Amino acid sequence: MKRIALFPGSFDPFTKGHEDIVLRGLSLFDEIIIAVGYNSTKSKRYFEIDLMITKINETFKEYPSISVQTYAELTAEFAKKNNAKFLLRGLRNTTDFEYENSISQVNKHLNANLESVFLITSPQLASISSSIIREVHKYKGIVSDFLPYSL
Repeated sequence: MKRIALFPGSFDPFTKGHEDIVLRGLSLFDEIIIAVGYNSTKSKRYFEIDLMITKINETFKEYPSISVQTYAELTAEFAKKNNAKFLLRGLRNTTDFEYENSISQVNKHLNANLESVFLITSPQLASISSSIIREVHKYKGIVSDFLPYSL
């Protein structure tokens, strides 16, 4: 049976940190679905979702075991629909752990077959966050060092 992992997030934008987690996840899973979600706590995206999907697809065009999908439902339900038994998540720090741990517990309650797998972010990428990149981009700063694609 294929080991399918879901890598969910709003990816606004998708960063080199996200790319690192996905590529490292390939050693653990047969297939990784990058699930770009519509986050109900965010009123509006900064980068258009279609742009992000295009850029993520370009980033992984040489990897047939990586796909990109959008979703607007509970992550646990989306995982069931895609036969994903694992959620892949990256942790930069203890704050991320606290947040991800709570989400992991709820997802496990909603889908007992779903296991969360956490990878620690590579040290050189730990300072990268989508919110910081949005802020830099908004004020015309250079963000190319933080993204695996060009804007």
